[in-house]
Parts: sequence; C-alpha cells; structure tokens
Amino acid sequence: MSEAVYKRVLLKLGGESLVEEEGDFGLHGNALKNITEEIKAAKDLGVEIAIVIGGGNILRGASLSDIGIERTTGDYMGMLATVINALALQAALEQAGIPTRVQTAIEIQAVAEAYVRRKAVRHLEKGRVVIFAGGTGNPYFTTDTAASLRAMEIGADVIFKATKVDGIYSSDPRTDKSAVKYEELTYIDVLKKGLKVMDSTSVSLCMDNKLPMVIFNVNQRYSIKRVLLGEKLGTTVGA
Repeated sequence: MSEAVYKRVLLKLGGESLVEEEGDFGLHGNALKNITEEIKAAKDLGVEIAIVIGGGNILRGASLSDIGIERTTGDYMGMLATVINALALQAALEQAGIPTRVQTAIEIQAVAEAYVRRKAVRHLEKGRVVIFAGGTGNPYFTTDTAASLRAMEIGADVIFKATKVDGIYSSDPRTDKSAVKYEELTYIDVLKKGLKVMDSTSVSLCMDNKLPMVIFNVNQRYSIKRVLLGEKLGTTVGA
C-alpha cells in the first residue's frame, strides 16, 4: 500500500454532502453511504481524520433574517443543525466499523462531548475519527472559520475542503463556460480575487499559520484517498 503524504487531516464537509441533489434539504441515505465509504477508504491508509461539518442541508442561519429572526439567534440555530449532521455522520461511520466521537462547541451533554482540544487530539491518536460540531460556538463565524481554527488547534497538516466542484475557478463553472480552473493559488490570490472557496477569515487564519488547503470534488470516486496519496486533484492553496 502506498503511503499517505499527510498524517493528520482536517476534512471540511458542507451540509450538502449529506444530500443527493444541490439545494435539497434533510439527510439522504445514499449520500451518507457515499461519504462514509470515502472517509473509510482514507482512514484505511492510517491517517488521522478530523471533520468539521456544516448544516446548510438542515438550516441556513443567514436566511432566517428573511422571516424576522435576528442574525445571532439564526446563527445559533445553524450551529444546532451542524450537531444533527454530526450525529448522523457518526452513526453512519460507526456502522461501517469506524470508531467516531462528536465534540461540539455548544454543550449538549446528552448527545456529544464538549469540545476539549487535548481530548480531541487523544481520540485522533487512538485512531478515532473526531467530528467537530457547533461551529466555533460563536455567531457571525462560519463553519469554514471553525475548520481553520480546529485545524490549527489539533495540529493538522492540511485542510481538505470537499465540495461539489473539482477545484477553484475564476467564476462559477456551472453558470460561466469561460471559467478558468486554478491548479495552485496563494492565500493572497484567494483574498485579492475574492474567490468564494472559504471565507476571508478562514483563509487569513490559514495564511497566518502557513496551513495548506486542498479544494476538490468529493463526488469523484475515492477523491479523499487519492489526494492523501499525493494525486493532484482540485486546487491547492498555500504560501
């Protein structure tokens, strides 16, 4: 078996990875099964995997203002949606034989551990997958920022941003046929060009701490494993 180029990885998944069609809501069995298979293939390489998951398939906090819910309350509701997704992914991973722990920034003692950095690192060292839910625990911060923050805290070697597009483009390739794909970018490129891949706070965090990011299409078969083995998929963002 080939050796992985990274030892500890933070995988950022959007809530849309748990549904089959973009724009759908809820949880879809096939999507959960597919993402579980992808994570298992990567885990079988002996890599330590932590996951930050979004909640957009359940609820989008920012859109709740349209019905009169203030931003702070909406953001907390969005954080709770990420806990639902984390529990669903944990159940799917454990059915596949992968020991998994959920840690949440918003304490919900009956269903998940509170986030404790040292405990999270210990779980990873013992071969468990750790899913971080509840974002950063603060309103006005996205799960992208949570991913960068948790990656720094646990000493991850890289952030994998799993999307439905095979990398970063100059514009949305689904609507703009002239969109150009970037193979490599610097953090400054992403910020200057205003590329909508991770929010500016999360990109700045990675830049300050020299943490590379790889953005790729999670729907390509065994994409997580292939990137771990050094295959050039998607777009790499670094110094």
